[in-house]
Amino acid sequence: MKISVIIVNYNVRYYLEQCLLSLRKALADIPSEVFVVDNHSRDGSVEYLRRRFREVTFVASTHNLGFARANNFAIRKAQGEYVLLLNPDTFVGEETIRECLDFMDGHPAAGGLGVKMLKCDGDKAMESRRGLPSPLTAFYKMCGLCGRYPQSRRFGKYYMSYLSWDEPVQIEVISGAYCLLRHTAIDKIGMLDEDFFMYGEDIDLSYRLLKGGFENWYLPVSILHYKGESTHKSSFRYVHVFYEAMLIFFRKHYRHLSFWISLPIRLAIYVKATIALVQMLLGKSAHSMGFFSVKRKKEPEYLFLCSGKNLSSCRRLADNRGLTARFVECSVVDREKGHEAYLDRLSSDTVTYVVYDISLFSYGDILRAFEGNPRKNVLIGTFNPRNHILITDQEVLR
Repeated sequence: MKISVIIVNYNVRYYLEQCLLSLRKALADIPSEVFVVDNHSRDGSVEYLRRRFREVTFVASTHNLGFARANNFAIRKAQGEYVLLLNPDTFVGEETIRECLDFMDGHPAAGGLGVKMLKCDGDKAMESRRGLPSPLTAFYKMCGLCGRYPQSRRFGKYYMSYLSWDEPVQIEVISGAYCLLRHTAIDKIGMLDEDFFMYGEDIDLSYRLLKGGFENWYLPVSILHYKGESTHKSSFRYVHVFYEAMLIFFRKHYRHLSFWISLPIRLAIYVKATIALVQMLLGKSAHSMGFFSVKRKKEPEYLFLCSGKNLSSCRRLADNRGLTARFVECSVVDREKGHEAYLDRLSSDTVTYVVYDISLFSYGDILRAFEGNPRKNVLIGTFNPRNHILITDQEVLR
């Protein structure tokens, strides 16, 4: 078995469906197995997907295990030479996994590998490469020096933003959204630390790989990461879990620091968490009491790029949901240029989703079309003609 793919799901069945569809293509001809550990979703994820993906092993937990524990459950059963931890709110190109495996095979010292994660506007996600959050690195990030001097090797280390995006480079922290691990490395350093319920476990694992004598790498192959569809980052629970993870990591790896160094760091984490909670609380209270006038948000527009046989399905969906939409009937010869030929027809001040028919355009086509996209108000959408579902970063329309 070459690779075991593990996905932890929580209430994002349609995003997960798309992720599994992309994996089905990316894993063709690669000896593989796929595990989905469902953390007690309430949206019928397992029932919906089990009959559509019979090649996938579904584990339906009776309660929320958390990210680390759910992954560990599947890692214990994994038979692959490599283990890929993958978020459900992603999709991969058809060649992405093969290129990653070839790289790992050629770099035996590599314990883990991350990739170039794209946001829905085609911009590169900074979380694709990170440095270890040492006390000094974390300080530069929290006080804003990281953002102000991104090319500085000292101040910009949190995101390692001084590194090239276009060539393989060694990094320190691999994102848990796409984390390819050598199974023998996991056997040596151990699995994910279950003290982390969610957030921080990828930093801890990456640090332990480095301590274990392995290298962590970034490879410039692209995936899409919707970034957070399975979590609610405006919730009080998110703030609590996120900053608690920071404290766990600090206590675990920097407990040797003197009291006078560790105390300010602990205080800084508590202060940041308190400020985030207060801002959230004040914002919600102000809006509920009507202190801020709510400006009506402009409805997005949609440009459907679809095959002739699916044109009527796209029109029907747009009509049923009241979408402001235009339609372009595409053929195989249009796959290479994607939406680039239509940019001059799109509004410059309105969000436009370019909706790709996935029966005509490959996931790799979509990623290539959007990488380096100059129009940040033009975002990725996909249409699956088999289930008549449109997916964007904000919504699932049927």
